[in-house]
Amino acid sequence: MTTALHLARPDDFDRLDGLVAAFHAEAGFETEARVRQAALVPLLDGSPHGVAYLIGPARSPIGYIVICFGWSVEFGGMDGFVDEIYLRPAVRGRGIASEVLNALPKALASAGLRALHLEVERNDSKAVKLYTRAGFKPRQSYMLMSKKL
Repeated sequence: MTTALHLARPDDFDRLDGLVAAFHAEAGFETEARVRQAALVPLLDGSPHGVAYLIGPARSPIGYIVICFGWSVEFGGMDGFVDEIYLRPAVRGRGIASEVLNALPKALASAGLRALHLEVERNDSKAVKLYTRAGFKPRQSYMLMSKKL
């Protein structure tokens, strides 16, 4: 992989939070700084529930990806969910996301992950194409359902 991935640590908070805020604004998510901080700090502190990687140069990242961990009887053990992936608009379309989505699952599999899942808007043809090229397949008889607590 030529695109650098750096496991985000506590001293990366400001860089990561800036990227997350940019993604949330672009996507129309309304998240407050304190909510983002409460979600990101445990990941940066080594929570067993997930990881955040900065994409690109460590001091000036161009994006990030967050993987949250779970357990699946169906898939035979630990699984992961791509919670968020974001690249700055100026660097999109260069194959960086494809590189990340092809390389990171291999690394996670060597750490014991059995499956990786993600959510995508059905009408976002660019994203669907990206994820399909990276080996993700829709589960036609399933849909993701959520209940906010």
